[in-house]
Amino acid sequence: MWRKIFIAASVFSFGLLILFISVFRTASVKYDFQGARLPQGSSTVLGDAQPKIDYELPYPGGVLPDNVLWPLKVIRDRVWLSVTTNPTRKAELKLLFADKRIGMAKILFENGKADDGFSTLTKAEKYLEEASLQGEENKKEGVESTEFLTHLANASLKHYEVTETILTMAPEEARPGIVQVQEYPKHAFELARNSLQEKGKIPPENPFNW
Repeated sequence: MWRKIFIAASVFSFGLLILFISVFRTASVKYDFQGARLPQGSSTVLGDAQPKIDYELPYPGGVLPDNVLWPLKVIRDRVWLSVTTNPTRKAELKLLFADKRIGMAKILFENGKADDGFSTLTKAEKYLEEASLQGEENKKEGVESTEFLTHLANASLKHYEVTETILTMAPEEARPGIVQVQEYPKHAFELARNSLQEKGKIPPENPFNW
């Protein structure tokens, strides 16, 4: 009796999981960049002296967005966020997801998968924006946020640096979208910088010309 119930529940759960993955894949935004890649290190975008930000991105993991198991990783991240109630930890998690995804985006572009790369890059920068907004909300609520704001400012500069690198390997038709996405790290850095200055703290130096 219990064995039949367990089997039925397992089959139902598996079917529900397959349905969710199918819906997730159908609802995901798709991009189609068919143009040839630019040669890596092209000077048409960066020139010869791109600033290097002293900020280490976390290991992105072995399951990338082009992997069939990726939807499960997305579910895990969303559940992780939903059960996190500490406001500081929630901001840190959003920044972690942003950092991991921009690393994934770079790998995908390096592997010639510009469609998946651009989609992942966009999601990375939206997580960065969410982390920035969470940091601002925490500040207004009186949560001590100096350390996080400094971390966020450095991360934002690193994200911009990585997008500059991605521009050198992206197809021509993808580049305008990437340039548009660069507004996210710019805005996140400016908010973090301004908040640190309001606290009387010295923000990280911005080596880019903006």
